Amino acid sequence: MALVPLLDLRPVSADTPIVHAPANVEAEQALLGALLYDNAAFERIGDYLQARHFFEPFHQRLFASIEGQIRKGQLAEPILLAEQFARDVGFEELGGVRYLADLVDRAPPAANAPDYARAVYDLALRRDLIRIGGDISTLAGQGDADLSARDQIEAAEQQLYALAETGGVSQGFMTFADALHGAVTMAAEAHSRDGGLAGLSTGLIDLDNKIGGLHPSDLVIIAARPSMGKSSLACNIAFDVARNYAWEPQPDGSKKTVRGGVVAFFSLEMAAEQLAMRLLAEASGVSGDRLRKGEIDASEFGRVRDAALEIQEAPLYIDATGGISMAKLAARARRLKRMVGLDLLIVDYLQLITGGDGRSDNRVQEVSMITQSLKSLAKELSIPVIALAQLSRQVENREDKKPQLSDLRESGAIEQDADMVMFIYREAYYLSRLEPREGTEEHFKWQENMDQVRGQADIIIGKQRHGPIGNIKLAYNEDLTKFGNLARDHHNRYDAH
Repeated sequence: MALVPLLDLRPVSADTPIVHAPANVEAEQALLGALLYDNAAFERIGDYLQARHFFEPFHQRLFASIEGQIRKGQLAEPILLAEQFARDVGFEELGGVRYLADLVDRAPPAANAPDYARAVYDLALRRDLIRIGGDISTLAGQGDADLSARDQIEAAEQQLYALAETGGVSQGFMTFADALHGAVTMAAEAHSRDGGLAGLSTGLIDLDNKIGGLHPSDLVIIAARPSMGKSSLACNIAFDVARNYAWEPQPDGSKKTVRGGVVAFFSLEMAAEQLAMRLLAEASGVSGDRLRKGEIDASEFGRVRDAALEIQEAPLYIDATGGISMAKLAARARRLKRMVGLDLLIVDYLQLITGGDGRSDNRVQEVSMITQSLKSLAKELSIPVIALAQLSRQVENREDKKPQLSDLRESGAIEQDADMVMFIYREAYYLSRLEPREGTEEHFKWQENMDQVRGQADIIIGKQRHGPIGNIKLAYNEDLTKFGNLARDHHNRYDAH
């Protein structure tokens, strides 16, 4: 049989060494022969192998033709396929129908087809790596003024991770027995944990009881109007998860998280120092407003210093890049996962992410792409992703200002892709703006109502794919911008813990 050269003959400069493109044409021939001999073998490789993975151009066209016939439920065999290549010069150069017949004559057993497919696929990945490496080298050497070295690194990482994402051999269908085993394992792990949580604890007991913790691969949306405490709740959860991080070594040298976790916090609205100030206020119990103004005494400063020393080692990583693109966010999350691990990702907030290099004319479509990408990232990294979201102004125009799913900006895309949507509602926020004139009967009634709702917040579960919806009461400390647990005493009053 006539075979093609195994060299990559693209033009190269005099200073560039010629790189042999890794390929195994014999493996390609064996695989194609097995497929032509027994079309059923395609079922075991068709979920990941594509025509572009073949090195020989005619083999690419032949595999595409075989795939097309089989997917249409038709027979793929030499005589029928030869008609499709009647005017194909490459086909004639290789020997025409005789070439196809030789492939079938020399075909290995169909049971070996997956082994040859993996060999073809692996070599295709290697060729892609060589191509990407060449692109990186060329781009770096050109010194593109519009693309900084940092941007080039991120672009390179994006290409490599894109290759890795599409590179994994799809597991395809899983037997019910395997799926059941995974479910029982999750239940056993939940049973072994304190409180019986299946996911990461938020640090808020009633919320954990309602949602079972934060689950890997879930996209959780926390939505509210401004000043309701979205960022505060996200900070509280992030801090609790990071502060309780504990791990145990595995036989392969890796770390397995046994409690808490490593947290990545993308703060698109606040600077890293502002976010750290909030966490410091929470840990020290000193008002964040007084911290910023410097209105603290020596005793409080000592508490702040002690708290800073206590929490500085918490594995909480903050990226405060404003207007970050979804591609860069994903690349940085993958990098953190690879380098130190990652158990929870938080984005503050969703509508500040850009879909690409520029803003799309269709914002609804752009948000849809972003939420889909966040959900895909959660599945890929097997971690929960929390994204904060703004609510539309229509909430303020209603008498009942409790938010609902239709209040989400670009609600269709967010609601569809999210595994859970929770809203924050603080009645005290709205009631405080309706204070009547002091000394009147209305003011006494208003004061009584304020005493009942002050220091409380409602978390409204508007959607939960894995459980019930409903409301949870939490404590809220405005001075510390901190959410906490609530407990009832014998007077049936709520007290924060």
